[in-house]
Amino acid sequence: MKLDCFHRIPLAHTPTPLEPMPRLSRALDGPPLWIKRDDCTGLATGGNKTRKLEYLLAEALELGADTVLTAGAMQSNHARQTAAAAARLGLECHLLLEETRDDADYSRSGNVLIDRLCRARLHVHPRDTDMDEALHALENDLRAAGKRPYAIPIGGSNARGALGYARCARELLKQSQSLGMEIGLLIHASGSAGTQAGLLAGFAALGVDIPVLGICVSRSAEEQEAKVLPLARETLELLEVESAIPREHVRANGDYVGEGYGLPTPEMVAAVTLAARVEGILLDPVYTGKAMAGLIDLLRNEQLQEKRNVVFLHTGGAVGLFAYRAIFDGVN
Repeated sequence: MKLDCFHRIPLAHTPTPLEPMPRLSRALDGPPLWIKRDDCTGLATGGNKTRKLEYLLAEALELGADTVLTAGAMQSNHARQTAAAAARLGLECHLLLEETRDDADYSRSGNVLIDRLCRARLHVHPRDTDMDEALHALENDLRAAGKRPYAIPIGGSNARGALGYARCARELLKQSQSLGMEIGLLIHASGSAGTQAGLLAGFAALGVDIPVLGICVSRSAEEQEAKVLPLARETLELLEVESAIPREHVRANGDYVGEGYGLPTPEMVAAVTLAARVEGILLDPVYTGKAMAGLIDLLRNEQLQEKRNVVFLHTGGAVGLFAYRAIFDGVN
């Protein structure tokens, strides 16, 4: 695999831990559950986007960029990690944030507070803005002003960014082998598609067949699979690996999105609460909380009972809990 040929700026604390969750396994009467702690990558409270930024910002510096810009929801974990990485590297940072809720906690605390602490310049747009178009327009404005901008796609999810999760696939395989543990299923929150695409490309490049299930947080399973597959294949092509990723290897489940992206569900609240109470693990309301709700429901409906060693990839974002404080007020 050509992975080590790509320039990468070390930003993450890796390898992140792979830990058992015995109390959660017992609480759910399920198979052995493990957690890959990518919430521990370290950059401004950590998260999965740091792995992608290691490759994206390396390219930005190679191209002589002095400014980075990206877009996301108001409480974007990706935006927060981009702001922190830019601060570390001395780059000017612009964040385009879509305001989807009229709520002081949501628009001022959590990720937004950290964005401001890292001195990112925030450009707030109303709900339903075409954020890709807005990102392109700001890139042109910055270039016209004499800047050398590098635009990072939403979620850092292009083939270059997905290399971070091809690398994670290799890391996870090495950890499981050192433990003598065979992974029966890897499950995670799937949004902008780069994490799932990178994992699939990484495992394909390594010649291993570890099932990956993405729990959708913003769209249907069919739409998500259609987004993941071409990106996974593009990432594999970037790695110059001739093996293919079969369509059936791209699996998503859209049953736990609820009313939409970033909108709380009772199942998410219950999942976040359970993980905290039995394992002391903090999930987030938008991504990992819904992914854990999916894992719990699939176990309780005996759809995963035949799996041995289910690994939950924690993609971070717990700082977002503060932005959703009100929905947890009734938790005792």
